[in-house]
Amino acid sequence: MASILPADPTLDEIRAALAPLIAQNAAFDGFGDAALAAAAERLGINPDVARLAFPGGGRDMVDAWFADIDASMAAKCPAGKLAEMKIRVRIVTLVETRLELIAPYRESLRRALALLALPTNAPHAARLGWRSVDMMWRLAGDTATDYNHYSKRAILGSVYGATIAVFLNDESEDFADTRAFLSRRIDGVMRFEAWKHRRAARKTDRPSLARFIGRLRYPGR
Repeated sequence: MASILPADPTLDEIRAALAPLIAQNAAFDGFGDAALAAAAERLGINPDVARLAFPGGGRDMVDAWFADIDASMAAKCPAGKLAEMKIRVRIVTLVETRLELIAPYRESLRRALALLALPTNAPHAARLGWRSVDMMWRLAGDTATDYNHYSKRAILGSVYGATIAVFLNDESEDFADTRAFLSRRIDGVMRFEAWKHRRAARKTDRPSLARFIGRLRYPGR
């Protein structure tokens, strides 16, 4: 396992290498020193050096694990593959890919979410959630820079969070119940987005009282 790291790794490299191994142990030990020590031993890293890679303790371990999942999701869903899909299918594919990556570690995910649910970690939890949905939208090809940039991410964050709640307790074959739930929620989002576009189009075509009064006052303009 030590071969995955360069001869003189940086703390960032150590952090990235340890993150998925910590998650494997977190189902039993939580995101704490025991899981970190076990992961460090597997990579042949001095435990004290490993701790330096996670100055925030368990919160930083969860952060690094989620970042690893983000990177793996991006690798499994390259732009060329997603470009052939409609936007709805892109989002569903990205969310389902993320769930497939997490599926072997559901108990670790429960531990991670319990840690992030602590009041002191609320801002950090919000940042991690935003980072993940932002990556999903960017991979899906979203380039919005106006309020839609934020509304899309807020809505997807809500959908993803609700889907995770179902996923954690889903005992159906191949998580069929979770997939069906996600499909229904995404359909709802797509209907909402279509309504927004229709409303925006009607608003653009609607007569403007301000423009009308302006023309009366300045008929030559």
